[in-house]
Amino acid sequence: MTAEPSTQAIEALTFDLRGETFALEASLVREVLDLLPETGVPGAPPFVGAVINFRGRVIPLVDLRLAFDMDAAEPTIDSRIVVIEHELDGEPALIGLRADKVHEVTTIDRAVTEEVPRVGLRWRSDFIRLLARRDGDVIVIPDLEQIFAARGRSGASVTTLHTIQS
Repeated sequence: MTAEPSTQAIEALTFDLRGETFALEASLVREVLDLLPETGVPGAPPFVGAVINFRGRVIPLVDLRLAFDMDAAEPTIDSRIVVIEHELDGEPALIGLRADKVHEVTTIDRAVTEEVPRVGLRWRSDFIRLLARRDGDVIVIPDLEQIFAARGRSGASVTTLHTIQS
């Protein structure tokens, strides 16, 4: 059963992953950062294979490219980390997402969005919440809940916002 989409416009941060445009709801975004030193996590899946220090907190660094079966890429001068707040296991958590390039916060009209086709898509359709069309291009709005449930739970540990820092 699919919920009826809201008629409200979506305020979204747009960014690139391997030449494709993606968008996250702006309300999830806490900050866009230049690249930071990363610490690899032995035994963690590549999807969440590193952590970063964000304002004194250690947070996971997620590579959505790997969730969408894209090749990982070396960082460039345009690469950024998008820090989001997302609920995991019932608790709000901070998560860093790699982005090849961050564009802008924009309004996506619901009239230009459509449900994901069940066939003919090169990515898992359950990882995509909506598709939007703008200027002849397609913007992918990922379903973070599905992605984290399928890819991020195996072996990943996340510090929730309510964890007391010593």
